[in-house]
Amino acid sequence: MATLEDKILGEKAQYYCSSSEESDNDQNDDDEPNKPQKDNVESAELPDINKWEGTSTNTGPKGVIKDWQRYKQLENEKRIEDDTEKIELMKKLTLTVRTSLDEEREKAALEDPELAELLNDDFLIAYQKQRMQEMIQNTNYNFKFGDLIFLQNGQEFLDAIDKEHKAATIIVHIYEDTEACRNMNVCLKSLCKLYVNVKFCCIKGSAAGISQQFKADGVPALLVYKAGNLVGNFVRLSDELGSNFLSEDVQNYLVEHGLLEDKSCTPKLVSSTDDAVDSD
Repeated sequence: MATLEDKILGEKAQYYCSSSEESDNDQNDDDEPNKPQKDNVESAELPDINKWEGTSTNTGPKGVIKDWQRYKQLENEKRIEDDTEKIELMKKLTLTVRTSLDEEREKAALEDPELAELLNDDFLIAYQKQRMQEMIQNTNYNFKFGDLIFLQNGQEFLDAIDKEHKAATIIVHIYEDTEACRNMNVCLKSLCKLYVNVKFCCIKGSAAGISQQFKADGVPALLVYKAGNLVGNFVRLSDELGSNFLSEDVQNYLVEHGLLEDKSCTPKLVSSTDDAVDSD
């Protein structure tokens, strides 16, 4: 009996007959010339092509492909049917939850007016804003700056770092009389208004006591301190930012290095609360 592989490859081994078998068949035919041949072909009911029973009746290449396509069609229909049932169940559960919540609010309004007020969305939002405001006030440690501080000598430079609160971030710009340094000071003045809890300072290189080579090749430079420790050191920033950089460029640069918070990631509730605190 031929295998599926034999049929796909076109090998017809089952149709091969030996010469001895042919001679035997011829002899039998001569012995019984008048005997009618019996038709062994039996009629069979055609299979229902719309019903997949897990087996194939046609093992040829076209039959195998057709059976596979029918299987995938039934599988896809089953998946669509399951997804439809899930969606209907989710809708039913959602409606049930909403109905239960409405009943709970109505019941609370009748039994306890204070509890009904707690379940009010406006009350919850107001409570969240109040708690957020308290958290921001505790986090900010009640220190604000908002202006660019010009340091005159090395002692003021040390005091600006060592005598500041340990939670405060201090950014010091070491500058000289160059176009890039003047542009950096303008950018820092703008960032002071945006980050009022960050201390922005600037000091001339000659007043800080740095070397001539650093004054020539290292400025504009930004030094970032926290709790008296140097956490960021960026020299010759004109190579990184170009000659005509903006305050947004400086902000993004410091945000990328984790030295300033990303204002675009601040939730709306927090930003509105922060604005309310600043207005006070």
